[in-house]
Amino acid sequence: MRGTETKQATMLSLLSPEQRVPRDHPLRRIKQLADAALQQLSPVFDQMYSAMGRPSVPPERLLKASLLMAFYSVRSERLFCEQLDYNLMFRWFLDMNMIEESFDHSTFSLNRERLLEHEVAARFLAAVVEQARAAGLMSDDHFSVDGTLIKAWASSKSVRRKDGSDDDRPPEDWRGEKRSNETHQSKPDPESELARRGPGLASRLAFSGHALMENRNGLLVDLRIAPANQSERVVALDLLEAHVEGAATVAGDRGYDVRHFVERCRTLGITPHVAQYQRRASAIDGRTTRHDGYRISQRARKRVEEIFGWLKTVANFRKTRFRGIERTQLAAHLGGAAYNLLRIAKLTAAPA
Repeated sequence: MRGTETKQATMLSLLSPEQRVPRDHPLRRIKQLADAALQQLSPVFDQMYSAMGRPSVPPERLLKASLLMAFYSVRSERLFCEQLDYNLMFRWFLDMNMIEESFDHSTFSLNRERLLEHEVAARFLAAVVEQARAAGLMSDDHFSVDGTLIKAWASSKSVRRKDGSDDDRPPEDWRGEKRSNETHQSKPDPESELARRGPGLASRLAFSGHALMENRNGLLVDLRIAPANQSERVVALDLLEAHVEGAATVAGDRGYDVRHFVERCRTLGITPHVAQYQRRASAIDGRTTRHDGYRISQRARKRVEEIFGWLKTVANFRKTRFRGIERTQLAAHLGGAAYNLLRIAKLTAAPA
């Protein structure tokens, strides 16, 4: 029998956003994990705000909104606030009822300095990592490192001489002129640098992203943003010193097969399981490569590309939406927390 279209709107509804989200929806487990991590940060949130004045949007809500933007590839905060008006699942995830008004997109910008001052994003990622470690999902002695380029928000046409001698010069007059980071910089984003992914490729304004991953389940330990031309090996050593204690192994591609990196790792008590560079003498020899653990590390290290791939495609982090290293670092920590929450939810899901 053909159904009829009802034109009369319902005058009274007793439904809540909780009832509209399926019981087996993946976000339910993620919400439990995110709420538990944010509960640990409650003392930090108390320090961020004054005890007087008008109540603001809870910081927990802003952080969970950033997670939703990563999960559902929402390209801007303005678009997210627009969707929050009619997306019941978003409202449920943020603990909002049916009649509560959506907050304005400027709330993100107004509270960003406060989040940066108290390093909330870094603390949030650390709390998520501790959850994974408490659940036995992380290895404490097998890691991998890798780096990538993150496009800056500034355009290459914004690059000018540092001395200001060509500020009035149109961009189309630059053909054939050599530009370098020593003599030129972007006016809107001076911290970004010209860099290229390989020989023969065009240079673009960018930052560099450096990941430290544990090898058991491919979970992210930390994600560091640095200038585009800073050495991957220097940042990798900083990450290892900050997060690795005791005897361990670290895997990496052939770009890490440098004597300084290998010797520094051994000084820290870390065995370097880096890929050997075939075109010159390698910094590691058969004493390292003959073990089965070396071959296992070489297979496991490639999973770090899954982290970069997810962040760049799903979380829209191929190109940063912010200017400067500090704000890009905040976005990187939130994106890393989103990736870990998604992985932990899958790894701890009850069997069907």
